[in-house]
Parts: sequence; structure tokens; C-alpha cells
Amino acid sequence: MWDRQIPELSQHWRIFRYDLPGHGGAPAHAAASVAELGDRLLATLDGLGVQRFGYAGCSIGGAIGADLALRHPHRVASLALVASSPRFGTADEFRRRGVIVRTNGLEPMARTAPERWFTPGFAAAQPAIVEWAVQMVRTTDPGCYIAACEALAAFDIRGALGRIGVPTLVLVGAEDQVTGPAEARTLVAGIPDARLALVPGASHLAPVEQPAAVSDLLLMHFSTAWQQDTSAAIPVLPHVTAPAAPSTPFVPVAEIAPAAATPDAVAPTPDDRYEQGTKVRREVLGDAHVDAVNNTADAFTEDFQELVTRYAWGEVWSRDGLDRRTRSVITLTALVTAGHLEGLAAHTRAALRNGLTPAEIKEVLLQTAVYSGIPAAGAAFAVAQKVIQEETTPPA
Repeated sequence: MWDRQIPELSQHWRIFRYDLPGHGGAPAHAAASVAELGDRLLATLDGLGVQRFGYAGCSIGGAIGADLALRHPHRVASLALVASSPRFGTADEFRRRGVIVRTNGLEPMARTAPERWFTPGFAAAQPAIVEWAVQMVRTTDPGCYIAACEALAAFDIRGALGRIGVPTLVLVGAEDQVTGPAEARTLVAGIPDARLALVPGASHLAPVEQPAAVSDLLLMHFSTAWQQDTSAAIPVLPHVTAPAAPSTPFVPVAEIAPAAATPDAVAPTPDDRYEQGTKVRREVLGDAHVDAVNNTADAFTEDFQELVTRYAWGEVWSRDGLDRRTRSVITLTALVTAGHLEGLAAHTRAALRNGLTPAEIKEVLLQTAVYSGIPAAGAAFAVAQKVIQEETTPPA
């Protein structure tokens, strides 16, 4: 993505590039969150002796940079957020994308990448670059792609933008339909020292479509930022006249550091079980479902909804003893056995989001038919079939 910026930028700074896990041939050690991706990156930079740095990232790469600036402000000297957003779409959209990839593989995402990433004119004029983009998606590890979707589903820093305290360039393609000018203006409005750069004739991958303009903007931003920040401890290479392309290809570092060992989780206290339950309930059932339930609650039902959120989701679903896939298997079986088909559609969607494939859901229902009866399982198949078709059909 950054090949055509490197010759110019490397005349002034030491450049470090990395691939996301499972992307670009990097080892497939999936990361569960944007914060974990940032922590792995910092561990790698520690190993290289890089303490303070300027950061430029596109799309999810921008999310990682913003997260680092929030959680490790002493490390980030300046920031460039390209085609980024404080929140990427909705959690439901990204989790459904994970369901589609788990069911159909990466081909649907690869097929639609050009229209999401490039302007129509560029795509028509540069078929080789379009093919590069398609192949990049096709060769990504599916598990790591799904993990990246989950990471973006949970990413939301809209309330924290005011704490980003470094000079920030927010750069966006004027024709970006993924994270466009509206999202860019939200970033600029929230970050105290942020400036907006709108690049004409570019969509989501502005560094690829308009390389010269993006190079100039990055050069101007980082040069100005480091003039203001005398504490930046990044080695600066002597300014030399470089050829149009580097004589030795620049190769991204193949892997950011693996995840560090994490301490055992601390059990939630009664005061935070409702908050934990709300988080887990939204992750499993989806924002649309939870919002619909909350919107219909009134003085008569609100105590019951609080009970469900606190006990079922904040305590039982939050326990470490079973993973969510297993809990979904048990839940589907119990709903069918008890004849509670009114809850089966929501939990079929939840099962897909929790990693069960349609084939595995079929096996659960077949197993249930043996022990709970053919009529109950037959009705359940009808409900589950409709949900699976809705959730796993790729966008047109």
C-alpha cells in the first residue's frame, strides 16, 4: 500500500512497515482487538530500540495509530490518520462480515474490494493494481480477517478524541465511500490539534490512487510536527538525492510481535456486572437486537431486562468455563427442546457470530431431533434456515 511513498519519506526518516497478522504473508496469529494489535506493534518497536515515533496508518491501520496515541501518548510524536474513523460502521455490520467469510471464504470480500477501495476511473485504468488488491484479500488468512472484523466491531473512540494530544493529519479521499469526508471531519472536530486534507480523485486507498499528493502531505505534516516536538527521538537519515525508486526493495517486517501472556481475568464485581452483561449481550446478539429490546422496555419490563442483562449475560455468559461456541450449542439445544422458538432466530444469528458454521448448526439440530422430537426440530430447521440464508448471503 505504501510502496510509492517510501522513496520520498525515506530520504528524511527511518521507515518501519508492518503487516497485520495473517495479511501479506505474515504469520496467522490472530489478534482480538485494536488494542492488542497496538501492543504487539509496541513490543516489536521495543525490540528494535524505537521509543518515540511518528505514525501513519490507513483504515484499520489508522485505528491502531489513534489507539496508540490514546493509551501510549509518550510514544507517539505525531499522527497521520488516512481513510480512518473514530468508529467504523456498526458492530453488527462487521460481525456479519465475519459470518459471511466463515461461511463463504474470502472470495465475496475479494470480489467487492475494487469498488470499495478505488474510484471507477482508476479501477478501469489500472487493472494490474486492482488485481493486486483482489489477490491481497484472497490470500489473507480467513481467521485473521475475521479477527480484524471483530476488532473493528468493538472499536469506538468517539468519546475519547479530545485526549489525543499530538499533531494529527486526517487525510481522506474525496470519493471515499467507506470512511469518507464525514468521518474525517468528525476526527478533526474531536482531536484538538488536527488538520484535514481532502485528496481529490481518490477513494479509500488514497496512498495507492494519489501517491504523489499523499507523499507531499505526509512529508509536510511530519516535518512540521517534529519541528514542534523537540523530544522526538527518531533517527533522521542525512538528506540525500535518491533515485526515483529504491535500488533494494523495501519489505515490510513480516510479523508484529506475538501476543504477550495476559494475567488471569478478574471476576466482575456486582456493580459492574450490568455493564459487562450489556457488552457481552451486544457482542453475541448484536446491537440491533439489543436496541430493539431496550426501545420496547417500559416501567413494567425494565426490571426484567436488567435481571437478564446482569445475570444471564453479566454472570453466566461471561464465565470462563465454556467458550461462546459451546454456549451457543447448548442454547440452541435448550431452546428447541423447550419449544422456545421465539428466541431461536436471535440465537441462530448469535451462533453464527460466535463461530458456528451452518453445517455445525445443522448437526446440532439433527442431534436435538433424536432426543427432543422430530416436530420440534422440524420447526427449528425452518427458523434456522431462514436466518442462515439472510446472514450468510454475500452482498450483491
